[in-house]
Amino acid sequence: MTSAAGAQVAGKIVQQLTVPSNPYYVGKGKLEELLALKESVNYSTLILDDELSPAQQRNLEEALGVKVIDRAALILDIFTRRARTHEGRLQVELAQYQYLLPRLAGQWRHLERLGGGIGTRGPGETQIETDRRLIGRKIQRLKRQTDEIRKHRQRYRQKRQKNRVPVVALVGYTSSGKSTLLNAMCRAKVLADNRLFATLDPTTRRLTLPNRNVVLMTDTVGFIRKLPPMIIDAFRATLEELSEAALLVHVVDFASPDAPQQCQTVEDILADLDLTDKPRITALNKIDSLLDSNRTWDEKSALDYFTSQKISVEENVVHISAEKGWGLDSLAEKIAANIAG
Repeated sequence: MTSAAGAQVAGKIVQQLTVPSNPYYVGKGKLEELLALKESVNYSTLILDDELSPAQQRNLEEALGVKVIDRAALILDIFTRRARTHEGRLQVELAQYQYLLPRLAGQWRHLERLGGGIGTRGPGETQIETDRRLIGRKIQRLKRQTDEIRKHRQRYRQKRQKNRVPVVALVGYTSSGKSTLLNAMCRAKVLADNRLFATLDPTTRRLTLPNRNVVLMTDTVGFIRKLPPMIIDAFRATLEELSEAALLVHVVDFASPDAPQQCQTVEDILADLDLTDKPRITALNKIDSLLDSNRTWDEKSALDYFTSQKISVEENVVHISAEKGWGLDSLAEKIAANIAG
């Protein structure tokens, strides 16, 4: 994930703690290791794979003399790079300000040392209060704008319901191949890139099923483990598309060694959104990556192989390769059967 933000990893340290340390998040021993690593590789930024409190972030920056970024800030940085539409930029900006607001004190600590005392307030405190008011106003303005987006989407959903056009929503871990699948099934031309959060803005296209019925297929933002709460809150207008869907297609990167953990992450987020009872099809994607490269495979032989191996052949599970177009007819038939049912 770090490379997606344009950073180069100079080193990695892992620590197992039952409870994170209050002052620095890491223990004193690990803090010493980080100081020693700084001497050897001269890193300029420390990234932690968890969310830090404002105090922990400040303490680490003072102890190490480098910029400290937690998981939430890293994800927000990637989202900023990926947002292309007005809606996407609004949602990312809202999440950024919500993240920044409790961390303002650290931005002005150098001024707090210059003044203050009984009956007085230092210039740092004055600046913090000014910034809090400004950011508070920006957050309220962005919330009003995102509320308008939510109302617009609600009106659009009501129109779709009136026309009785079912919605099929693609969900899955980031980089699982949802956009590639949308392109392959609907002849769409959305950006499909094997990068984290390549798609932030929902894209909807018409799909004609084998029984000639028409549905709308929607590609949504990819999920990731420990998704920061402010991200879910900012993108709630987008994620509400899932609640209105008649069917979810969970796209899984079946070739990933982390597929079980990624599936569990998707399950956890769907549970947070109260969507676990929504009808669902699981599409095990990228099966072409699991096949013997020394053998020539076509669609039929590939699908027959997975069926013969009895690899996930449950009723609502289908093996596909969105990139090669394998198994898409079977997926369309399962969608038609679930929508009709």
